[in-house]
Amino acid sequence: MSEDIVVKALIERLGADCVLTGDDVHSRSAGIWRSDTIQAKAIVRARSTEEVSEAMKICHAHDQTVVAHGGLTGLVKASLTAPDDVVISLERMNAIEEIDAVNRTATVQSGAILQTIQEAAEEQGLMFPLDLGGRGSCTIGGNISTNAGGNRVIRYGMTRDMVLGLEAVLADGTVVTSLNQMIKNNAGYDLKHLFVGSEGSLGIVTRAVLRLREMPTSRATMFVGVDEFAKLGQLLKLIDAELGGTLSAFEVMWNNFYTLVTTEPAKNQPPISQEYPYYVLIEAMGANDELVEAVLGRAYEEGLVVDAVFAQSEAQRQALWAMRDDVEQCFRYGPTISFDVSMRISCMEDYVQAVQAGMDDAFDEYRLFIFGHLGDGNLHLVAGVDGAEKRELVERCVYAPLEPIGGSVSAEHGVGLEKKPYLAMCRSPEEIDLMRTLKTALDPKGLLNPGKIFDAA
Repeated sequence: MSEDIVVKALIERLGADCVLTGDDVHSRSAGIWRSDTIQAKAIVRARSTEEVSEAMKICHAHDQTVVAHGGLTGLVKASLTAPDDVVISLERMNAIEEIDAVNRTATVQSGAILQTIQEAAEEQGLMFPLDLGGRGSCTIGGNISTNAGGNRVIRYGMTRDMVLGLEAVLADGTVVTSLNQMIKNNAGYDLKHLFVGSEGSLGIVTRAVLRLREMPTSRATMFVGVDEFAKLGQLLKLIDAELGGTLSAFEVMWNNFYTLVTTEPAKNQPPISQEYPYYVLIEAMGANDELVEAVLGRAYEEGLVVDAVFAQSEAQRQALWAMRDDVEQCFRYGPTISFDVSMRISCMEDYVQAVQAGMDDAFDEYRLFIFGHLGDGNLHLVAGVDGAEKRELVERCVYAPLEPIGGSVSAEHGVGLEKKPYLAMCRSPEEIDLMRTLKTALDPKGLLNPGKIFDAA
């Protein structure tokens, strides 16, 4: 069907103020990390689940492909569109419908900004634990669709572990309302798991019920230097065991990343010397300072830590986190390629050495910055090489060592288009076939986010 028929039907059903076309589409950025603009025949700015449903019914009737958009903070091209696609944007569906302080839940629309949800919970003395660097821009619908991870996975789990229920619109416009508000509900299949992490390929999430936690009354933050990789795992085990379940972050920076973010033009000041090979940002939510200092003292005695600083104020705590979040410094020297991988902690040192050896063999000059959520097995690597044509070679250097150790090409960012060629390295043929079966069952025409994650059967 021609563009005019689909767009005309959308405008007639939803109103001209709900449907953007032409320059109103093409002038919009394709993502906060991208320099290009959206290519699509229309953007539907739905105001309710019902409007998303109506839009999908029209698109389904015309075999029109659809890509859902949230905050556009993704890093794997999962929200990339083609000129013939229709975008359904959830930007207008940004309401926080309810904060239930007794049952400790938040009912929100999928366009709500993560930081806004965090702040609304805090006003009630509660906390929504999901936290990541893009908190001020990313939306909860995007977090759900990618099963976002972030800084506190070691204690609270991934987004999946914080979603009690949700509402989603299927490819044919059917609305599946499963806004469960209970922690325990084993009545049949838990349908929300179909949509969490499926990158908008099985349905468009429009509302969600989130599990909140009590706001911790204390927060202890430390930054330490470590002189051997093997000691990182030992330190993690000691800290986690001795802090009685309060450890909420264990973020590791390799020396070159730490040096990068604490050297001008970066604005962060180095809290400890730049001479150590590894640095760890440790946070314990709910632990008292005396306990944390005692545990840190034991780490010193056992030789696991060679230098440390303890945040004495909220400003100091934020300054420590600012270093970890200052990932944009990696772009300082030119184009980069970002990677998000996971593996068992015991495999990490050999994995990094294998990547570095591969890069040494492949390139005369390159840059490789490493940091990440080591406490939950997730590393971020940012590689810089001259020449866009070298991307595939860099990807092979980073991904090939994962296969023999059972690692994953995507720890928390999803697959999208960027990691699609490498999905088979960490998922078996049977798993991918089952993914295709689910896709065919829920979206037989292949209209939702087509071509992402894997090819159709």
